Amino acid sequence: MKIGPRYKKARYLGAPVFRKTQTQKYAMRAQRKVKTLRRRGAKSEYGRQLLEKQKARFSYGVGGKQFTNYVKKALQASGDNGKNLIQLLEGRIDNLMVRAGFAPTRSAARQMVSHGHITLNGKKLTIPSVQVRKGDKIAIREGSKNKVIFSKLDEDWKTIKWPSWFKVDMEKREIVVEGLPVTDMTELLFDVRQVLEFYTR
Repeated sequence: MKIGPRYKKARYLGAPVFRKTQTQKYAMRAQRKVKTLRRRGAKSEYGRQLLEKQKARFSYGVGGKQFTNYVKKALQASGDNGKNLIQLLEGRIDNLMVRAGFAPTRSAARQMVSHGHITLNGKKLTIPSVQVRKGDKIAIREGSKNKVIFSKLDEDWKTIKWPSWFKVDMEKREIVVEGLPVTDMTELLFDVRQVLEFYTR
């Protein structure tokens, strides 16, 4: 997915949706920038909903058409539509790679999967959008374990708090999915209700 200048995009969205914008340096730079920009007029309800949709898309690195398909599935499924959507986004294997600390960003995770470095239940995987299920085992392919991109895993894992819906076997370099993705809605960088309203207006 083509993104463009990440600092500029994050300032427009008003949220640090990219890893490079989740730093103190960016926060200070953004604060100075706000002081020099003209004050924009208030957005319409449609404008606010559109902005939240864009925040959600860029947070998970998903293209417009694919994101729309996720929303449609979430609306068609039973239960809470908001939770359904987040489970679909969180359940992508590229997102899981980031949550587990195997990759620093979703773009890096997609590249790892696309290049065949990752296996799903023992079979090489090349599709980053695959949905994981309870009982799935995701691991680094044996021939890729000594690659430079995985050389700092032990160090990176010291600062990561893993979600409760999967476990990481550090020795085997393996992730075991134990349930449906669970996410604290208050930690999201976007309002999922506004996103759904954008598609149901």
